[in-house]
Amino acid sequence: MNSRLQDFADKAVKYSEKLGIQYCDARAEQQEQKSVLIENNEIEYVRTNDDRGIGIRIIKDGTWRFFSITNPESFEQIKEKIEKSVKDTYNSAKNNIDLYPNISNKTKIDYPVLKKPTLENIINLGLESSKIILDTTKIIKSIVNPQYTINSKYFVNTEGAEIEQNFTDTIVEMVAVARESGITQSINITEGGRGGIEQITSKNKIQCSAKEISIKAAQLINAQLVKEEKATLVMNPDFVSLLTHEILGHPSEADRVLGKEMAWAGGTWWKNKLGDRIASENLNVFEDPTIKESLGWYYFDDEGVETKRTTLVEKGILKNHMQNRETSKIFNSNPTGNMRATNYRFMPLIRMACTCIDNGDWDVNEMIKGVNHGYLISNMKIPSIDMKRYNWSISCQYAQKIENGEITDMLRDVIVMGTAPEFFESIDACGNDFTIRPITNCGKGDPMQSMIMGNGGPTIRGTATVKSVN
Repeated sequence: MNSRLQDFADKAVKYSEKLGIQYCDARAEQQEQKSVLIENNEIEYVRTNDDRGIGIRIIKDGTWRFFSITNPESFEQIKEKIEKSVKDTYNSAKNNIDLYPNISNKTKIDYPVLKKPTLENIINLGLESSKIILDTTKIIKSIVNPQYTINSKYFVNTEGAEIEQNFTDTIVEMVAVARESGITQSINITEGGRGGIEQITSKNKIQCSAKEISIKAAQLINAQLVKEEKATLVMNPDFVSLLTHEILGHPSEADRVLGKEMAWAGGTWWKNKLGDRIASENLNVFEDPTIKESLGWYYFDDEGVETKRTTLVEKGILKNHMQNRETSKIFNSNPTGNMRATNYRFMPLIRMACTCIDNGDWDVNEMIKGVNHGYLISNMKIPSIDMKRYNWSISCQYAQKIENGEITDMLRDVIVMGTAPEFFESIDACGNDFTIRPITNCGKGDPMQSMIMGNGGPTIRGTATVKSVN
């Protein structure tokens, strides 16, 4: 962390106290990002972005105020902003904001990086992956986008917290496009996590994924379409990751439950249902920012709250929501460590870190053998969810028929549809497997904030409607 930036954050909090504010926190952040786009073995661009600045929140007379400054040159700039924010509260509605008490931690955390990423090694890996994709018959295009971001965050507040966290995220996004006889199909995948280049190279992960998506894209050229029907579905962990994200994670954010996101991103159908059964007893859901190497791994959120695993659904009973220090007072609960902002430019919001369906004790092959007629649904694609996360549809990258317990024909252009309560109640099996997938583009808020995180779960079995959209 830049010592000058850190000093500005410390001074901002002390100066705010002199002005008689109720509360103040400051987030000093710096970020270095390098990204490469490779199409058909050709480097389209190399981008480097260096960013640093401070975001400051204050509570004065029961009102939140927030501002940010990019690369401040002097503390005088920050003083002027603080003074203006305090003055602006005089004309604002008074909300009597009350924050849940929090321990004031003082710590510095350096997250492990086994092998530091460099521009050279991500370019080499990207070119290798692009070649693997193009070497498959019927593939007409490969897109590979490796990138890494080195982050340093310093949080300080008027309660005495001083927390520095330094971490690196390494990610690669890949697309394989196949075409033959007028039919075009594509498969994409994202790999990576919190850490160094090992996040995409361990066990030849990037090379294996490149080969897998190219083969699947080519196979889809000859895949069949499926007529609309309600059926038993076995969903693989990659598809389950997005399903969990959309119809379990987002509606568990307490600001949505309270209706504070209605104008932009919607609310949730299970408002006022804490303690009620919302699913079959086979469904268990948790939120856990402490899972190492996930893109949602962190020890303290942007309010200085220490993270922990939180049970959201237990045996079908809705147990909790993701809470910040303000909403936890309303719900008479504890903060869950889910308050995050994309960077210093934004006010933090309640965000998922790593929301997952917990695994069960079913062998995946046995789950499939138990289906007389149904479908194996594989890999996430595009979601479409209503404002209350009640009606949902999520397309998959490919599906396969299950007949008499055996996997048969491959299917393309398949979308899965249902209503949340009916689908949750239909879940009759959760596999003993478990996978966390990287999510790199979750949007929320106004102005829009894009966030990275992890989501995951096991193979699950339930009932929903399928159809091909073409």
